[in-house]
Amino acid sequence: MPQNQPTNKIQNPETSVPKTPEMNERDFLNDMLTTEKYMTGSYNVALNEASNQTLYQDLATIFKETQDCQRNLYNLMFKNGWYAVDQAEQPKVQNAYQQFSGYKNQLPYAVQ
Repeated sequence: MPQNQPTNKIQNPETSVPKTPEMNERDFLNDMLTTEKYMTGSYNVALNEASNQTLYQDLATIFKETQDCQRNLYNLMFKNGWYAVDQAEQPKVQNAYQQFSGYKNQLPYAVQ
């Protein structure tokens, strides 16, 4: 990116961590966040495939706990400046809104 252009990143000031070969707090949190994301995806597949209602309810509870853990880890990393998100550009937001509004109108019982 050219140096003259403003960045469209949303990020808190970064908390410094030691730059050593050993894993630091950021590395551990990033590893945990990646694991939780993988697990929520796997639980989602299991929920889609569960044919037994009791098993489905148990998986749904575990999925929710795992998803909440993932969100808490994300929030902690964002708070420490170790996770940045791209700021959405207004024209892209408007285009996506129009696109999905069009999809909604194609549904048989769309709420208008």
